[in-house]
Amino acid sequence: MNELNPALTYELTHAIKVLIVESCDKDCDPATITDDEILFGPEAPLALDSLDALQVSMALQKKYGLRLTDSKETRRILSSVANLAAHLERFLATRP
Repeated sequence: MNELNPALTYELTHAIKVLIVESCDKDCDPATITDDEILFGPEAPLALDSLDALQVSMALQKKYGLRLTDSKETRRILSSVANLAAHLERFLATRP
């Protein structure tokens, strides 16, 4: 499956936003996180850091079975909700 399913992507983006807020213990409404906003660094609205990245990564592994092992690839995947949703959707499509 090469094409992304818009309905599934919408569900995933919402679930990812909730996962980020909960795993990083942020006090904000997940709906206020835009799909394309940068998630990490002092310039990012959420200002997530490396510990938050680890917490998100562990939450993804626990909830979806997705393991992010390559640090450069992990930075790219976790850079935004949209990138993460696209990667997760592709990952889930390969699972039985």
